Amino acid sequence: MATTTSQVRLGARAHVDSTRLLFRDLVSRLVGIIGRKLTAYIGGVDDVRSVDRWMHGSTAYGEAEARLRFAYQVIAPLAEHDAPTVVQSWLTGINPQLNDRTPIRLLREQDLEVAGPELLAAVRAFIAGG
Repeated sequence: MATTTSQVRLGARAHVDSTRLLFRDLVSRLVGIIGRKLTAYIGGVDDVRSVDRWMHGSTAYGEAEARLRFAYQVIAPLAEHDAPTVVQSWLTGINPQLNDRTPIRLLREQDLEVAGPELLAAVRAFIAGG
């Protein structure tokens, strides 16, 4: 399916924001869309207190920051088109565009070099209505 110009712009805006935002601001935006528990899960932590610390300026460890920055690229375009509850359902549901895998597990566990293009294509397909 072809990608429209507005979808490309939307994805580009999310990419720029994910790069430029201070980490604490990016985490705050994610929490506003998907909540603390899903943000913690993607960041690879078991405790939402880590998310609270990140929102107050603490540095993330391991791959957490990179994963959350990429997650924002995935989530922000969805949030522009649908309510947070829809975005949360999209993240946690089995997705036929992803060979029946859940997006949130890919964001947390998979190599983003491999899973990243698949996730972005699935977002575009969902926004396009497919």
